[in-house]
Amino acid sequence: MTVMPAIQFEAPASAFAETVTVVKHYTDRLFMFRMTRPASFRFRSGEFVMIGLPGEKPVWRAYSIACPSWDEEIEFFSIKVPDGPLTSELSKIRPGDTVWMKKKPTGTLVLDALLPGRRLYLLSTGTGIAPFASLIREPETYEKFDQVILCHTCREVAELKYGFEITEAAKSDELVGEEAGVKLVHYPSATREPFERAGRITDLLRDGRLAAELGVPLLNVGEDRVMICGSMAMLQDCKALCEGAGLEEGANSKPGHFVIERAFVG
Repeated sequence: MTVMPAIQFEAPASAFAETVTVVKHYTDRLFMFRMTRPASFRFRSGEFVMIGLPGEKPVWRAYSIACPSWDEEIEFFSIKVPDGPLTSELSKIRPGDTVWMKKKPTGTLVLDALLPGRRLYLLSTGTGIAPFASLIREPETYEKFDQVILCHTCREVAELKYGFEITEAAKSDELVGEEAGVKLVHYPSATREPFERAGRITDLLRDGRLAAELGVPLLNVGEDRVMICGSMAMLQDCKALCEGAGLEEGANSKPGHFVIERAFVG
């Protein structure tokens, strides 16, 4: 019996071919992986990039970069979708495997898209925390804001673990640790399991519980800036909450009081 050699696919000119260095599975739905970083690749903390797996007709999906712009590698935090055209295969990667990454990052969850303010809210659900994993380890974040509140809501407690890890990483980091230790607040909540804090982030903001627990004013246009990343329903609810407080949506071309990321993985 003749064994045919595996087909070697060459990355398109618009993409890099990088090597997976670390894979960590948190639950049967969530995992993180790191890979080598091309020497020429530049991005702003908070941006996303298209990634895919080698193949004749690769499937490309937008993934927020979950590491700061200064990191020597590239990190991603992903959901596993059993029938997903990309994630069903991506969840099987191991160190040494190849992942393709488009050369041009983009996105609205960047500091340039926000007007100056005192307090920065990072509102996320599930893997929506990925861009904020980048921003809480970015020195510019602490240069621009006196307080950074990282809110992460998941259904199950185990799904919150990545948020605890990146918060600890920021506070122990040589570059931003001193300021993160003072300015960064981690505010996790679960919706389907008993936890120290239960409820959706929209409800915790709307009913004033978050403000009461953290000793901060209610959401207001004078001091607060907001970044939002999560499910479509969560984005719509948070947007309505921000607009109800008088905040206006911003963009790279016109900075505002809040910004939303609309790139999804499947």
